[in-house]
Amino acid sequence: MPAVVIIGAQWGDEGKGKATDLLAEHIDYVVKFNGGNNAGHTVVIGNEKYALHLLPSGILTPGVVPVISNGVVIDPAVLFEELDALNARGIDTSKLRISANAHVITSYHVTIDKVTERFLGKRAIGTTGRGIGPTYSDKINRIGIRIQDLFDESILRQKVEAALVSKNNLLTKVYNRAAIKTEAVVRELLGFAERLRPMVGDTALELHQALEANKLVLFEGGQATMLDVDHGTYPFVTSSNATAGGASTGSGVGPTKLKSIIGIVKAYTTRVGSGPFPTELFDDSGEFLRSTGHEYGTTTGRPRRCGWYDAPIARYSARINGLTDFVLTKLDVLTGLKEIPVCVAYDVDGVRHEEVPVSQSDFHHAKPIYENFPGWEEDISKCRTFEELPKNAQDYILAVEKLSGCRISAIGVGPARDAIIVRHDMLAI
Repeated sequence: MPAVVIIGAQWGDEGKGKATDLLAEHIDYVVKFNGGNNAGHTVVIGNEKYALHLLPSGILTPGVVPVISNGVVIDPAVLFEELDALNARGIDTSKLRISANAHVITSYHVTIDKVTERFLGKRAIGTTGRGIGPTYSDKINRIGIRIQDLFDESILRQKVEAALVSKNNLLTKVYNRAAIKTEAVVRELLGFAERLRPMVGDTALELHQALEANKLVLFEGGQATMLDVDHGTYPFVTSSNATAGGASTGSGVGPTKLKSIIGIVKAYTTRVGSGPFPTELFDDSGEFLRSTGHEYGTTTGRPRRCGWYDAPIARYSARINGLTDFVLTKLDVLTGLKEIPVCVAYDVDGVRHEEVPVSQSDFHHAKPIYENFPGWEEDISKCRTFEELPKNAQDYILAVEKLSGCRISAIGVGPARDAIIVRHDMLAI
């Protein structure tokens, strides 16, 4: 059975959790393959709202096996806090599987992240301060701590000691901070081992066996395409591959198994943190989108930067990820606007660019070229078919679909779990 990948097609916070939740009733496994607790999914079920940070949102669906695979970096304290919160609300989390090869966010990673960001000043990246970047750095530098290391005290102590040699020099000699003691870190990490042990295994093998047994596996990406470390707005990006290709490297499942690639886009655009954002609004329209769309970070609470829909970014995401479908979320937020601009191209120093410029400098200076579409006043939150939408809303969707380079198969019309219109079967693979 081929696998399905869900990724963000903008700068994150597009509503991937809701899309995953929509499909989860058909799916046997939901896999988080990148990132850590530096992003969040908000899922509304009935009157209950769930904010997930590290766990795959499929954990909310009974019978689904949630998997945190090798491409993820894990803060065990955050993991247990999140599990305990769900358990207290009656959610069964006993099926969770964690890759033995996933890397561990330690207390020193969080410390390094925060002091480095403060030291950068105006050049700060805008990280969440959760230790994500430093953990991935250690992974690439081959001095990281993996989940499996927590079950061997001798190995763990050796690895922590080796990692702290350079870090303590950095903290004491550059940042004028106190050195971190090896023993304190080791004791803290060992304290997580026994609770973790039953959850940990060879998840790459388990997922392979599930696919061979004709199970449907969904890969749920953290962050989004424009934050991908290779294909995003570098250096204002995350530290992992948030694009569809990351589903293979981040899980151990071969790319030939990935057949349906679903990109999530908002009916407008948002971004958290620093970096270029051509359609960003600094006027009443931006505040309208922020307040109406409740655009504040699930993980950090930071107000999101808001702007109009950017079609060149959608086309870029469709191409980079090989998308088969788009899910357009938060269409309801646009209700009440008399006119809705859509960025169709960029002006860079007088030159029109139909696609995202390859040069960071050009993209930083890109000015949006807009095409305006008439808005609508009608409440669309109860609409469940495309035909029930106001004519102007239908026209907006069809125009955005044509500009974005991939079919729009589902449309979010409200925060509720069932507030969605399905135009095409995204699992018909």
